[in-house]
Amino acid sequence: MKSKWFVMASIVLAVLVSSIDSTITNTTVPHIVKELGGFELYAWSFVAYMITSTVLTPIAGRLSDIFGRKKVFATGIAVFLIGSTLCGSADTMLQLVLFRAVQGIGAGIMNPFPAIIAGDLLTVEKRGTVQALFSGMWGISAVIAPLLGAVFVEYASWRWIFYVNIPVCLLALLLLIPYKEKYEPKRAQIDYWGAALFTGSISLLLLLTVVETNLVIYAAGGIILLIGFAAWERKHPSPLIPMTLFRNRNVAWMIANSFLACASLFGTSSYVPLFMQEVGGYSLFESGLPLLGEAIGWMLVSVPAGRWVIKYGYRKLLIYGNALLVGCGILAVFLNENSGFWYVFSFMFVEGLAFGLIFTVTTIGAQELVGPHQKGISTSMQFFSRNIGAAVGTTLMGAFLTKAPETMTGIHQLLMYGFWMTLIAFVSCLFIQSVRAVRTEERAM
Repeated sequence: MKSKWFVMASIVLAVLVSSIDSTITNTTVPHIVKELGGFELYAWSFVAYMITSTVLTPIAGRLSDIFGRKKVFATGIAVFLIGSTLCGSADTMLQLVLFRAVQGIGAGIMNPFPAIIAGDLLTVEKRGTVQALFSGMWGISAVIAPLLGAVFVEYASWRWIFYVNIPVCLLALLLLIPYKEKYEPKRAQIDYWGAALFTGSISLLLLLTVVETNLVIYAAGGIILLIGFAAWERKHPSPLIPMTLFRNRNVAWMIANSFLACASLFGTSSYVPLFMQEVGGYSLFESGLPLLGEAIGWMLVSVPAGRWVIKYGYRKLLIYGNALLVGCGILAVFLNENSGFWYVFSFMFVEGLAFGLIFTVTTIGAQELVGPHQKGISTSMQFFSRNIGAAVGTTLMGAFLTKAPETMTGIHQLLMYGFWMTLIAFVSCLFIQSVRAVRTEERAM
């Protein structure tokens, strides 16, 4: 029992440093660039972290199925610690970009483990509460991380936004030592070529969200490598991502729904603070407060979601979640220059309800609808699809914003895009569930 709480505390600390570090650089990189130079690499300090953390998530899930949760999770914390130390000691922007990639590898390995280990240790009813805790931490971090970064820059040094991770990671590793995991790993051959093909293909495709030239080359290269990856995986005795996972139609659809949901409105959290500052005239601190509305809504539905799955099954809850997302899209469309703080807070609250329900239910489904030796890869594929959807949605929203003649016009266009995407997600949800209701699998818990 004690080891269970030790590992949960370790997970909380890992989530804390990962969530804070994903946003704390937003306010500090301009200052870092002034000191280190290399303004042409400004965006790559974010891109390097985003690509490596996204690509490593499903790889980490698969490795945990082969080697066990504890070893792989500890490796992720150690790599993140090393990356943070290197980032804090960087003397050039090129070094910072490379070291941020190392840090992203650690974050990518760590990210799926809160859900994976919670799935091993806790019953379905209790998992929703844990998911609410982790989700709430991400929401709170989105508000406090930029402010924390500003404090470090103002009163100490920007290097401390990375050095502060060192004691937290060390404590997380110490708390992990007494953990006795119940999962028995299924040893198998490591799919090195599969990992290389997957990394190359997804990296090239993710570059489409940040580069402005040679798009055709990146797209063609990514697609060719992805096709090669799929062909290789079908022949490998121990594939990185078993293609049989997608024959489970319920799990495959949950992965697709997570992608569509994130591609629709998940990016609004990146642009709502801009709207509050540029259009509403709110301060830096006030502009981040609506994100707390999203965190509150997320936690409210995540806590009872485990019990709801037992009572109602996946089908109804996913339809309700997507319907809430449509409702959020409608509220967002009516956002204008006269919309006050509480209107923005309200639609972010509804968005939190929608994502909290969709993400918690699909995470539980990813674990309960597969065998024990596919639980890691199935869970991490949910996180992977969400990350890809968020990257695509945020990029498209950014294109609408930057090409608009004024900020409010761009905000309106990106929210209209989000609204139509929510409709697509909802219609696909209704269609698939009407053709084939989830019956046997959702009772097999």
